Amino acid sequence: IWTFSAMSACQNVMWLIGEGMQAVSNIQHRIMCSAHACRMSLLESMPPWMGGGEMIQDVFLDHSTYAEPPARFEAGTPSIAEAIGLGAACDYLSSIGMDKVHAYEQEIGGYLYDKLASVNKVTMYGPPPTAKRGRASLVSFNVGGLHATDVSTLLDASGVAVRSGHHCTQPLHRYLGIGASARASCYIYNTQHDVDLFTDALKETIDFFAQMGME
Repeated sequence: IWTFSAMSACQNVMWLIGEGMQAVSNIQHRIMCSAHACRMSLLESMPPWMGGGEMIQDVFLDHSTYAEPPARFEAGTPSIAEAIGLGAACDYLSSIGMDKVHAYEQEIGGYLYDKLASVNKVTMYGPPPTAKRGRASLVSFNVGGLHATDVSTLLDASGVAVRSGHHCTQPLHRYLGIGASARASCYIYNTQHDVDLFTDALKETIDFFAQMGME
């Protein structure tokens, strides 16, 4: 749900980046805030990376000066709608309880893994749910002899939405020796019935390509 990363030079943490993706919010929202431990002199020496409202201080014909950090790095209208949506998503998840969210993710993710493992010609990537660190409630997979995009297109025609492509991990796909993969993801709004519909549609997709001589 959340991914956090920190960029540091020695022990001077400069930025903490939080990204609210798929946190039941329909719009992706990224947050960047300067850590209290950062060296303000470094931030003041950094030029702005984008031009726009509120990041400027004074404008002359031959040069401009910029607002103090962090304003100089926040050009234009803030992501107001995204921030409101992210806040609502956080409130919703908090009302459920993140411990319950995690427990359900483990349950539905395990069910998804087991059901997909029973489908012939399917190769799944990543550790099993029984691994020490577990796995997220999603499965990246390929069907032998078929391109992931072809599989996802037919699944879409059956009303099942999966993602296909590199999933922002081209180096990993290169390491695995595959050009692309499909990915089925589950969350708190999915049920075991949804997983059953997905695997049934996948079997029908595989059968369709087999009849077309494309397996």
